[in-house]
Amino acid sequence: MSPTNGEINRRDFLGAAATLGGGLVLALSLPGCTRKPGFPDAGAAGQLNAWLRIAPDNTITVLVDRSEMGQGVYTALPTLIAEELEVGLDAVKIAAAPVADAYINPGNGGQITGTSNSVQDAWIKLRTAGAQARMMLINAAAESWGVHPADCTARNGIISSRSGKSAAYGEFAERASRLPLPQDVALKPAKDFELVGRGLPRTDTPGKVDGSAEFGIDVRLPGMLYAAFAQCKVLGGTPVAVDSAAAQNMPGVRKVLKTDRGVVVVADHFWQALKGRAALKITWADGANAKLDNAAIMGLLRDAESNPGLSARADGDADQALAHAKTHISVVYELPLLAHATMEPMNCTADVKADRCDLYVGTQVQKVAQTTAAAAAGLRESDVAVHTTLLGGGFGRRLDVDFIPAAVEASKAVGRPVQLIWTRADDMTHDTYRPPALERISAGFDASSALIAWKLHIVSPSITARMFPPVKGVDDSVIEAAVNFPYDVANVSVTYTRQEIGIDVGYMRSVSHAPNCFVIESFMDELAAEANKNPLDFRRALLGKKPRHLRVLETAAARAGWGKAPPGRFQGIALMEGYTTHLAQVAEISVDDGALNVHKIVCVVDCGRMVNPRIVESQIEGGIVFGLTEALWGDVTISNGAVLQTNFDGYRVLRLNEMPQIEVHLLPSEEPPGGIGEAAVALVAPAVCNALYAATGRRLRSLPIAAAKPALIRT
Repeated sequence: MSPTNGEINRRDFLGAAATLGGGLVLALSLPGCTRKPGFPDAGAAGQLNAWLRIAPDNTITVLVDRSEMGQGVYTALPTLIAEELEVGLDAVKIAAAPVADAYINPGNGGQITGTSNSVQDAWIKLRTAGAQARMMLINAAAESWGVHPADCTARNGIISSRSGKSAAYGEFAERASRLPLPQDVALKPAKDFELVGRGLPRTDTPGKVDGSAEFGIDVRLPGMLYAAFAQCKVLGGTPVAVDSAAAQNMPGVRKVLKTDRGVVVVADHFWQALKGRAALKITWADGANAKLDNAAIMGLLRDAESNPGLSARADGDADQALAHAKTHISVVYELPLLAHATMEPMNCTADVKADRCDLYVGTQVQKVAQTTAAAAAGLRESDVAVHTTLLGGGFGRRLDVDFIPAAVEASKAVGRPVQLIWTRADDMTHDTYRPPALERISAGFDASSALIAWKLHIVSPSITARMFPPVKGVDDSVIEAAVNFPYDVANVSVTYTRQEIGIDVGYMRSVSHAPNCFVIESFMDELAAEANKNPLDFRRALLGKKPRHLRVLETAAARAGWGKAPPGRFQGIALMEGYTTHLAQVAEISVDDGALNVHKIVCVVDCGRMVNPRIVESQIEGGIVFGLTEALWGDVTISNGAVLQTNFDGYRVLRLNEMPQIEVHLLPSEEPPGGIGEAAVALVAPAVCNALYAATGRRLRSLPIAAAKPALIRT
């Protein structure tokens, strides 16, 4: 949803200039990435708008400007450059890009990995980068050989001329970087793609197999110390006084440092830091959340429901149509708080010196990390270098930077590199949780049983209001799937009431697509039952103007054998457009002795052109696992302001023996690429709950399923 009326949404991030140093750089003129006044000309050190480094020994390095957290950007994005550069993917090395204006993602407004748009942003931009670089190399070779560029070709990293001369790219890279940038380069037609569209092996797999891959927690620097961070159990609580005498006298403890949010213990080893933390005697100010619990949070949302809120979509007059409907249905759905539960807990290594800071961190927001570290170190932003490591899970959690300042402050205090690590319990109990939501949905049928009105009112806190204030108008992180409501209904209304709950909430994989889709697609089944229609047929009749939606829906039904489930098994279906990707899922379940078993999930995907179908398939599979975990068990319990879950024993994730059979079917398409990292998550809960209704006749209008009484899943 594009910003209108001046509102700020989650894509409105700020970027700022920085220089790119080290190595020979080919400067590339890319759409939307103009050179700022004062920056050096093409080929000079620190040149912006640079994506390739080619050394004299022909080492080709692609700088990837998006964080790799398992979604495959270290493979997909270099593929786009390699395709037009005429080299194999195995011929390039991968490096994380630094903070620089060239790497601002226009779709997000900053140097950010999020909203599943990495490939969407790069599709033209990086292919152009590869094509420009190839032409620059050809022009440099032609100039050196005294021939016309048209008489030269580039193939497999070699430039050849009709006269018989040939040379590797590295021989002409430096000369090429000083030439004028070619304009209006022609990109390959799809029929000539050799890499794009193939299921090439991932470039990051070997390092993860042999242990050479570097995640944030793997960083090791000479003289590095370790730190543990004590935080108030009550969310939002702050330290008032610290008795650190016992901790200071423990073996290995170097420093105890009080910060605004907690207390840092720095030691020679992390275990010593943890032991020192346990010995601290801290007086906390619990603050306003000392009595907060889940019931109070949901009470806030329920009380705010009567507020009419702001309009996010208005087709026709839904209120008028509902008032005159022959049949009127209105129900409330409730969605819980969720934790990101990344496999690698939050961590950051900072090396602060008098005039600079090196930050080694798994982050989704390099520029924000730089700004945050600079403030904590008392340095200029340009004096902070951000070294992005692999992320052991992001899911939106590493869009936040709350774990960075303490590491920087500790390093500055001890004059040594410091790696600050959150334990699993730290991570679970001090997350920025997915917002809870209350969503009232209403619909009306006329006398001929035609659906004439559909209205959704959402009450939820705003993530964007905390991270990028002020928010003016509707926060799109609350209504993403709702405003994409695809069905052909004359009168549609989506409204939003913002209600804060006193604790920090954050972006989480699929953001509002998941709660919106659960409500919309569960309610579509309710409406189908009211109309005495098969859920598939009911949807199909309302998608005449949406051919891509209809295609994935019908294909999913066909692939899953809709209506032909084995005896004792039941099916549910769900549909969504998100991140410009169209998906449908069919879940097949059984209920044995009151326990739910999810046997099979079929997902059909139209995500436009695919750079790497193998990665698309794995992302859809991973999204289904993520979504099924949320649907079955996802719930954060707060008591007296503190989160009770501290590890995966209390915050359940799907286990290997619980894994259903997953079928992913990718539809060929000539449309531009869509996002895949988040889209599949959202459909799982409604598909499973719709199947559960088919099996039991029971509607679930709240999640997780495990909370249903009597219990519907074994734990």
